Amino acid sequence: MNLESPKINVEKSPEEVFNFLSDVKNFESLMPENISKFEVLEEDKFLFALKGMPEIILKKKEVNAPNKIVLGAAGGKLDFALTGNIVDTGDGSSEVQLQFSGDFNPMMSMMIKGPISKFIETLATSIPKAI
Repeated sequence: MNLESPKINVEKSPEEVFNFLSDVKNFESLMPENISKFEVLEEDKFLFALKGMPEIILKKKEVNAPNKIVLGAAGGKLDFALTGNIVDTGDGSSEVQLQFSGDFNPMMSMMIKGPISKFIETLATSIPKAI
């Protein structure tokens, strides 16, 4: 399953956006209102939970400054990745798009597609306000 957030324009350079997303503690400011738990576990790993959902641990898996950062599932039964793509649009601004990819059975995909789409859209649209 592959999902994409809308492309979001940010009035910051790709380096500033990348540095913000590289610091996992900053993800707390991007989370939706229904977050019930957020905890930084290590410098490159954090745990979060949304109300009614199980806890998810994300770990920085790949960084390609200043254009790409990949967070992946760290433990748990599900294997997925959340990729932030950052494109320089000139004039000190950039465009950010989040992509979610995971390998799930059809039933699971059907159940989580809506909530995950809304989740990555919330994360992406929160970036310009949080930086």
